Amino acid sequence: MAKPTLYYLVPSPPSRCVLLTAKAIGLDLELIALNPMAGENRTEEFLEINPQHTIPTMVDGDVVITDSHAIVAYIVDKYAKNDHLYPKDIGKRAVVNSRLHFDSGHLFARLRFLYEPVLYNGSSDCSREKLTFIRDCYSIMEGFLKNSPYLCGSELTIADFSCISTLTSVNGVCPVDSWKYPKLSAWIDRLKAIPYFEEVNSTGAQTIKEVFQQMLDENKQKNILSVCD
Repeated sequence: MAKPTLYYLVPSPPSRCVLLTAKAIGLDLELIALNPMAGENRTEEFLEINPQHTIPTMVDGDVVITDSHAIVAYIVDKYAKNDHLYPKDIGKRAVVNSRLHFDSGHLFARLRFLYEPVLYNGSSDCSREKLTFIRDCYSIMEGFLKNSPYLCGSELTIADFSCISTLTSVNGVCPVDSWKYPKLSAWIDRLKAIPYFEEVNSTGAQTIKEVFQQMLDENKQKNILSVCD
């Protein structure tokens, strides 16, 4: 049986969510790296697979999935030996789904609101308002973790992988203060203690923060020069 193919980019938080999940369940993937900044996700060949041109994209036989949250749910359902990461119990699964939607609709959406204009549109906006917008998500997550070690209760789930891959991609730019968010800080440390976490997530998370800072500095300089012209 052919391995599922994952089109991905290491610095991409959603890609790392899929890689973390695959590692957790022991799933071997055929990996094809694409660089969206070089337009590699907009080639005719890739658009035939995914007209939305988003990364990650998974192809598993005749099945094509174009969203990380859907991908991780799919691979756990199909390939995991148990349902610990994505419970089949409808009540527990609903909680996991709600946290996945929190990532896509709030946490990752706010990272994009900060990062995308800088990386792709020449913006130099890293304003207090945008950082406050992200920190509002930290407060919500602190509430999620009030009475449990993980976002959905006592067990690690794909929602933890989804949110940690996003949060570690922005927390150097918008730090998680341990005195203000002690539960969230402890959760981050808990995820970082997973044996494969450093290997799968940390390099990509550091890379995207460094690229963002570099582009932010370059854009600020260009914008200053354009004003002076």
